[in-house]
Amino acid sequence: MARPVYSEPGDRIESTRPVTVSRYRGFIRANHWVTAISLILLLLSGLAFFHPSLYFLTGLFGGGQSARWLHPIIGVVLFVSFMVMFIQLWRLNLPTPDDRKWLSQIGDVVKGNEENLPELGKYNAGQKFIFWGMTLLIVVLIVSGIMIWEQFFGDLVSIPTRRWAVLTHALAAVAIILVFILHVYAAFWTRGTLRAMTRGTVTGGWAYRHHRKWLRELAGRRQNGPAE
Repeated sequence: MARPVYSEPGDRIESTRPVTVSRYRGFIRANHWVTAISLILLLLSGLAFFHPSLYFLTGLFGGGQSARWLHPIIGVVLFVSFMVMFIQLWRLNLPTPDDRKWLSQIGDVVKGNEENLPELGKYNAGQKFIFWGMTLLIVVLIVSGIMIWEQFFGDLVSIPTRRWAVLTHALAAVAIILVFILHVYAAFWTRGTLRAMTRGTVTGGWAYRHHRKWLRELAGRRQNGPAE
């Protein structure tokens, strides 16, 4: 039986005095920020068309016509960017028995009693929920978005089907906004997390406290690999 893998090839312990751990390569960080910025732009332009009171947001894009033209283009950028990230990270986001135990002790998670929680790989169950939630919702958004993109796909579906696609697109947009807010809140709530996506590294203490199996695997790789 294959040994479980909790890390990516680029993850490594960079130094031991103090312990600094490389968590995200530059490419993944850039990929993440392109995805995040695209999602924010889609949120703003989409809300502008969601209700007349929010139409003023089109001013950020040069007016209503520009916002209407840019919105689906940015949607394609989001889809491609996220799929590139998905290809790199999906294996480490597969559910494990530790995730069920982590969820069953969600009270300890909220209270910060992490010493009572199981040792985790690179991602916990909450992070995996956000990853798979984003995946599902982005697929729904791109499919429904193409169905209502009349400029290029006006004859793709019937008018009644397009109306259902508009409703589906709006509901999925609201859902992904909520997931995005949860993601941002969790990043600020867990101190040291933002550093991973800005500098690419975390401290050894952060890694030991939150993702101990991941750190142990990196330590074993460092011990068994070539000397640095």
